[in-house]
Amino acid sequence: MRGIQFAELSAFVAVAEEASFTKAAKRLGLSTATLSQTVRSLEEQIGVRLLNRTTRSVAPTAAGERMLAELRPLLDGFDAALESINAFREKPTGHLRLTVPPPVAKIMLAPALARFLAQYPEITIEISVESRFTDIVAGRYDAGFRRGNVIARDMIAVRVTHDMRYAVVASPDYLARRGRPLKPIDLQAHNCVRFRLPSGDFIPWEFDVEGKTIELHVDGSMVVDDPDLLVSAALEGIGVIYMIDEYVQPMLADGRLVSLLDDSARPPMEGFYLYYPSRRQNPAALQALIEFFRKEGRGGTEPRVVNKAP
Repeated sequence: MRGIQFAELSAFVAVAEEASFTKAAKRLGLSTATLSQTVRSLEEQIGVRLLNRTTRSVAPTAAGERMLAELRPLLDGFDAALESINAFREKPTGHLRLTVPPPVAKIMLAPALARFLAQYPEITIEISVESRFTDIVAGRYDAGFRRGNVIARDMIAVRVTHDMRYAVVASPDYLARRGRPLKPIDLQAHNCVRFRLPSGDFIPWEFDVEGKTIELHVDGSMVVDDPDLLVSAALEGIGVIYMIDEYVQPMLADGRLVSLLDDSARPPMEGFYLYYPSRRQNPAALQALIEFFRKEGRGGTEPRVVNKAP
């Protein structure tokens, strides 16, 4: 099979699976225009339209569905054949696609990956940082990082952080203007900047009061869905925020933010896990990443299957 033919077939499969030229172009590292021309060239060569295109959607034709069903196993077999060569290498090679929530990306992943890539220079990593939960199988990711309570059933998980706690923080300037809350209930008189999850829900503000965990209703002039913007709002004196402690530790250490209500902080919550599909054989690059985090992760646990109740 000529190289150009293989590239065209791979391009078609990516577009058909993503149902989008834009998303497929990002996945393949190509421009949308180049990808569109590649697929068009394939259709011209075989004389059959494979994709129906509109201004809003892309979907395989009947012929495209048939070709996709035939090609996917062949391309998987091609990937498996290349992967089998890794057994003969001194160090594994390959490309990893990871989905990571912002806290893990900032707190743990960036410094850890510097050490990992120094140890495995022939491995390349593509990282998608997103707050929303992603189906790593449907998204064709090799692995993801999430809290244990949201990981899908029958995934394999390796803990990579210790338990984490949330902190209530504000800037000295804000506290000089508005005063310091002494009890959780005092927050209802403050401007609280809230974080909205991709589901539409807010991160709950929870506290330990007289041995019981309570959720406090707070309000304010600003709602965000980006952790860095949330912290910036606190730094600029807009209001009080509720954030993972390690995320704001540098600002607490240099005095730009002040920790509040420490005596009412809720108990630490379960940390984050590296998780991946349960299968007989993992690619060598993924196995190297798993072993790296199993040894270096602050959670320090053996891989386990996540089996939550339905």
